[in-house]
Amino acid sequence: MRIPKVIAVDLDGTLLQNGAMTLNDNTCGLMHELHEKYGTLFVPTSGRQYSNLQILFEPIKDEIAYICENGCLTFVNGKLIHQEVMKREDGEELIRAIQERDGCDVLLSGIHTSYLCTEDQDYIELMSEGLRNSLTLLDDIFSTTEPYFKIAVYEKAGLSDTNYWKEWFGSRFNVVASGLCWLDFMPKHVSKESGLRALSEYLKIAPEDMMAFGDHENDREMMDFVGCPIAVDNAIEEIKAKSLFTTDLVEHSLERILSREGYDW
Repeated sequence: MRIPKVIAVDLDGTLLQNGAMTLNDNTCGLMHELHEKYGTLFVPTSGRQYSNLQILFEPIKDEIAYICENGCLTFVNGKLIHQEVMKREDGEELIRAIQERDGCDVLLSGIHTSYLCTEDQDYIELMSEGLRNSLTLLDDIFSTTEPYFKIAVYEKAGLSDTNYWKEWFGSRFNVVASGLCWLDFMPKHVSKESGLRALSEYLKIAPEDMMAFGDHENDREMMDFVGCPIAVDNAIEEIKAKSLFTTDLVEHSLERILSREGYDW
């Protein structure tokens, strides 16, 4: 049985199922044991921000790498090794379109904070207390000075028409659903795969020695990139079709690897 040198794991819907906001009790322990026993590097790959992921993985935060903002930022040992940016004028046009559409709110990502311009207290509470993001509330979303790299649409009632956004902005952005209520916009060539590729090159670890777990369309490129893609049982059919194996829980797969009853690929 092959032991993966890197395990990349999507969060919402994959590691965190059924709307869970916290990890299972044994998750960090299993990841730590894999790292100690085999040197396997765990990498959460998410649309979430860096500081949010560090809070979530607090017990092992210094022994894992991070692919954040759907591949726009990659961190290893606390160092930002890769960042993507988009044209500011394109980002501003997108933000205006989001603000003009009923039922939609903007999330503008910074490296260490999320920028919001909203009066929706439920949205603010979700971001600060539910997702535990570092937030900066602004009267003018266009007053930020950081380079743009990811912008998201949040629809409280659930995504209503992803084709609308892809029709208008799909030629300039990679547009992917990141959950039931979130649609993410990154530079056209950016995905979780681009972050994982940067990690592969930085650590000199071949994609064939990597495993990835995913469930949704924003995991598509990542699953194609690694040697051993595994879908969770609740994944969309496209992701299952790309996978060599399926699992009910990521933790069950980690237990299989630790016991050397795991996967050959």
